[in-house]
Amino acid sequence: MHSKAAIVARVILGLVFLVFGLNGFLHFIPQSPMPGRAGELVGGLFSAGYVFPLLFVIYIASGVALLSGRFVPLALVVLAPIIVNIVAIHLFLAPSGIPLAVLVLGLEIFLAWTYRAAFRSVLMAKPA
Repeated sequence: MHSKAAIVARVILGLVFLVFGLNGFLHFIPQSPMPGRAGELVGGLFSAGYVFPLLFVIYIASGVALLSGRFVPLALVVLAPIIVNIVAIHLFLAPSGIPLAVLVLGLEIFLAWTYRAAFRSVLMAKPA
């Protein structure tokens, strides 16, 4: 589980989520509004008031877990549905961001495979 490739993938994925999570609160990376339906979706989520702060806290906590190497399987499980939505949004609504989304998806899949032993018990059809 601790190959150099896995460590590099874990650190890159951790940095991506830590940086974007911190950016959600500190706004050090300027971001232009998303166009069209993607903008409508983001606007609706933003207007709820709690979605993005919660999401950014999850980004930060997961990024720290990945960077520290502690609770990595938990971070991967928590990030999986978020990454699926990031990819779907960029695939269907905002294609300009697809390269980073695909990179993040690839890192997630690679790390999930690397840590597959940690998921064995939850993937059993009939647990003991």
